[in-house]
Amino acid sequence: MLAAGVSIAALAACTPETPVASPAAAPSPSGPQTATSTPAVATTTAVPAPAASAAPPSSTPPSGALSQKYSLSDPASQWVIVNKHRPLTPLQFAPADLVQPRVELAVSGEASLLNSTTAAAAEKLFAGAASAGVNMTLASGYRSFQTQTATYNGYVTSRGQASADTASARPGFSEHQTGWAFDIGDGGGACSFQPCFAEQPAAVWAKANAFKYGFVVRYPWMLHEITGYYYEPWHLRFVGVEAATDMANRGIGTLEEYFGLEAAPGYL
Repeated sequence: MLAAGVSIAALAACTPETPVASPAAAPSPSGPQTATSTPAVATTTAVPAPAASAAPPSSTPPSGALSQKYSLSDPASQWVIVNKHRPLTPLQFAPADLVQPRVELAVSGEASLLNSTTAAAAEKLFAGAASAGVNMTLASGYRSFQTQTATYNGYVTSRGQASADTASARPGFSEHQTGWAFDIGDGGGACSFQPCFAEQPAAVWAKANAFKYGFVVRYPWMLHEITGYYYEPWHLRFVGVEAATDMANRGIGTLEEYFGLEAAPGYL
């Protein structure tokens, strides 16, 4: 169960274009919710995890041939790590190869784009879900530095910076800007960006199978003290089949732990 009194907007990795009011108490992922429509621009709301502390990273970097395969700092690398301690370099990075994947879209414009590698993997992921009888949509893809700036500044104006930092990624600190990450939705629009999405077929299938296509659920349950963000069952990140499978086989939940990096619960 989720801790009562914690705002759903707290520590959001994927945030709406303009600030929205949060409910007084966070519902359980398994509780009933009313489906909401998906906006044209990428929007998500974070899901609070229980108050229990997560263990610190265990310094378990990948082994063998995987250890030095890709850069952790180059935003064009599929292993780039973006969190509250690791901004993009440059901050205004934009992928050079944005394309629209051939999948069911719940958004348009820049939010329907991914970099070409992620788009190709997403097409296989969505096809795998469809073959299992699961309907999945692309609910939020690329988000430019300019879009993230407008989003973040809106929170700062309405709530102040301290509160904004718990509800919106700062410009240059969002995985969505890399093109390596996207949010999924249920084909019927049920529980979009709400706690109950964790129980929808798209989320359940992705949690169990996304690694086969090179994706991880980037912000897992109960690991917000490492990632800096509460559970987001809709937020998938491409790292490649080898790394995603290695993480799954070894039971490693976060990229910070996998690559032996420090936890990033807040901005430095």
